[in-house]
Amino acid sequence: MSHEVVHRFEVEFAPRIAAKLASQFGSAVRVEVVPREGRGHPTRVRLVGATHGPRHVYPYALNVSLTWDVDEIERLMEPGGEARFEHYLEATVRKMASWESARSVDFASCTQNEPEVLIGGLDFEG
Repeated sequence: MSHEVVHRFEVEFAPRIAAKLASQFGSAVRVEVVPREGRGHPTRVRLVGATHGPRHVYPYALNVSLTWDVDEIERLMEPGGEARFEHYLEATVRKMASWESARSVDFASCTQNEPEVLIGGLDFEG
């Protein structure tokens, strides 16, 4: 993936994903974009939160990183990519349920089954 594509994703798309997720959690979860740190360390959106609520499902506090498939990111730069991305943003809340079940994460209590969780290779399908 070219530096231009990485930069555009980090400036135009990843912040919008982070903002959408942050709007779902409010102040309970810190959501941030972590820039690419070289090969093997792609741009990610990180969610961190302290456990809360009466029921802690898993032993560790929320510390989840999301990454997207390189081909999917490049497809966003093609014609129709913006519309596809908008559709994806609207589907994000529904997608969160599949992220939870795939990696033993409970967003409601801000807990997870491992100290750090990476949910990678995501696509932009709505």
